[in-house]
Amino acid sequence: MRAIRQDVHGSPEVLKEVELPRPEPGLSEILIAVRAAGVNPTDWWNRAQPMTANGLPLILGWDVSGVVEAVGTGVTLFKPGDEVFGMLPYPHGVGAHAEYVTAPARAFVHKPADIDHVQAGALPLAALTAYQALVDTADIQPGQRVFIHAAAGGVGHLAVQIAKSRGAYVIGTASAAKHDFLRSIGVDEAIDYHSVDFTEAAKDIDVVLDSISRDTAARARSLAVLRPGGTLVSILPFPIDPAELADIAARGIRYESLLVEADRAGMQAIADLVETGALRAHIEATFPLAEAAKAHALGETGRTTGKIVLTVEGTVKA
Repeated sequence: MRAIRQDVHGSPEVLKEVELPRPEPGLSEILIAVRAAGVNPTDWWNRAQPMTANGLPLILGWDVSGVVEAVGTGVTLFKPGDEVFGMLPYPHGVGAHAEYVTAPARAFVHKPADIDHVQAGALPLAALTAYQALVDTADIQPGQRVFIHAAAGGVGHLAVQIAKSRGAYVIGTASAAKHDFLRSIGVDEAIDYHSVDFTEAAKDIDVVLDSISRDTAARARSLAVLRPGGTLVSILPFPIDPAELADIAARGIRYESLLVEADRAGMQAIADLVETGALRAHIEATFPLAEAAKAHALGETGRTTGKIVLTVEGTVKA
């Protein structure tokens, strides 16, 4: 099979197409013929330096949409020919940027019939992150005020839709050029972070989804918009000092740091939202598998809307 592998860390040019033996499914695993695989910030971060995915050589990619090629012993959920989508176990189950990948059967669900593999391949990691942050962790309720940083981004634009499906009032940040897009996906208030201080524009927030704060000063700005009893959920894997945690707790605010997990129940909830029309990924661009380096370079500009997806030859509409 063809795969995109790196033997060193560095710029997008370290990504090379290689020929490797096709894997075989182990116990409780399925072998998937990949049709589409999303590209996420964690991919280009781990390409550039060791972060959550350690060890070289490395095949990146966690998002998968494809067709079951074979099933391992013990698998009852799927049969060869089934169309499935899901996320490889994060962070160590990496390897989706290839023609075939093996994965735990129970990390996957059937692909909704009314979306194609590109749309399905864009969803798993980003949608699971948003769902686990807003539903599983923050348990947002109808009428609550939810503030989403980078609301036009990969996680952000899906988080907006998930929050709206729960009846929340959503405030999102993005550049002014993306405000029409934010409104189209349901944002109630759009804030241009270039020209507006969001700490003055947003108050009495119940939940903040934070995908941007890398230090205490940045977190303090998100904390400033929360009401007492509110929740800040960070999806960045950066450590926080115990003294800062104590100060946050003393203010009556709940702080959680989330690392996305493979989750069949979460994937089924995402599939259900897709089937009801409540959730859809915006595709910024697609690239053939061989052009993974171009996909990384585009993602690293930080100016994309929604998701970037790699396609594998043979991708078809469902």
